[in-house]
Amino acid sequence: MGFEIGIFVRVSLLFGSLTGAAYCVLHAPVTYFILVGVGVVMQVSELIRYVSKTNTELAQFVLAVRYRDFSQHFNERDAPTSVKQLRRAFNEINTTFKRLSNEKEAQYQYLQTILELVDTGILSYNAQGEVEWMNESLKKMLNLPYLRNIHALVRRDPGLHQVVTQLKTGESTLTQLHLGKTPTRVLLSATAFRVDGRLSTLVAFQNVNVAVAETETEAWQKLLRVMTHEIMNSVAPITSLADTLKKRLQFAATPLAHGQSPAGVADAELLEDVAMGVDVIRNRSEGLLKFAETYRNLSKIATPTFSTVPVRDLFEGIRQLMQYGLQQKGITLEVLIKEPKLTLEADPHLIEQVLINLVLNAAEAVKERAQPRIQLSAFPGDNDRTALEVTDNGIGIPPEVVANIFVPFFTTKKNGSGIGLSLSKQIMQLHKGSIRVHSAEGEGSVFHLQF
Repeated sequence: MGFEIGIFVRVSLLFGSLTGAAYCVLHAPVTYFILVGVGVVMQVSELIRYVSKTNTELAQFVLAVRYRDFSQHFNERDAPTSVKQLRRAFNEINTTFKRLSNEKEAQYQYLQTILELVDTGILSYNAQGEVEWMNESLKKMLNLPYLRNIHALVRRDPGLHQVVTQLKTGESTLTQLHLGKTPTRVLLSATAFRVDGRLSTLVAFQNVNVAVAETETEAWQKLLRVMTHEIMNSVAPITSLADTLKKRLQFAATPLAHGQSPAGVADAELLEDVAMGVDVIRNRSEGLLKFAETYRNLSKIATPTFSTVPVRDLFEGIRQLMQYGLQQKGITLEVLIKEPKLTLEADPHLIEQVLINLVLNAAEAVKERAQPRIQLSAFPGDNDRTALEVTDNGIGIPPEVVANIFVPFFTTKKNGSGIGLSLSKQIMQLHKGSIRVHSAEGEGSVFHLQF
């Protein structure tokens, strides 16, 4: 607005000067004509200077925006009124751009720091294969300080180059890196994005060796703890009993030293003690052998034979098999199927084994309840895939026990083997399914089978 008023004033003055000059040409003296002419020249000069200065400042502002140079400041205090508003607008726009630029730079630095700190390798390259960015984790993983083009991987690991270049957006694949003495398993995931009209591909390299090793180590530690506990429980009494028998035999072998006759060595009481001790040692040894046999069976479940199994028939078979024994204990077995025609693709014999084990565990949990009840239910689960549940109103499972119930040989039962739930989990994994438990102490448990 000020800029337009300034132009209007100057044009008006110029027009007035020109009119006065015309009048002087006709009527005024020569001196007056000269003075008016000088005034006209000064007004034109001022107008040219004003427009030139304004254009210069406008050009400086446009260049500053173009090259993102927001350090420039336009003086408002000493500027003419007509220019002051223009300079104030320049400074406000400058400040806004500077703030936005600082925020963008801060976000970029923050994101770059995060990507440098994560263990996952990150690689970004364009449609020509030129590498735009790679973080430190990837450099260490590939043992490369720098990678100019993705196709340079052909010389270091042809297999990796082929997998990376053929990986489609949204897909993931597991491959191996052969850049060191020991191959490294890596999970690759790809995504695409567009910046300034240019298409780029982002690939994430996740080292799964560490995760798998940690999981396997934890599983082995749990297994060894349980096995050590079971073996020590058997070996300790065997050792103690063997030591007792040895002392008894040594005592009986020196009858004269104790005032006994030689015939006392073979007395009936000693023979009975020895026979009993040998029986105990044999029984515990057989228990250890059975324990080892159970462990061996755990590792070689037969390959499932899949077929379409009506859930109604599966539950009816379990009912007929378990009903009598449960009735003898006063336990009610309920069957609930929301869709009568519900089926699942499974090995019926293996799934029966899982359900029998779960029902037996539930029967153990409800035996002290006033109204013991077990329920078999089936319904469409996630993605309309069949789900089965075994529910009881038993004593529930303590939280510290829930974490270990699927560990081989872990059991809280006095005569339990600790492999029932481990076998059940392995069978469900063979069916590409899962088994989960939800339990509350004093309320009961629910074992959920998802196929």
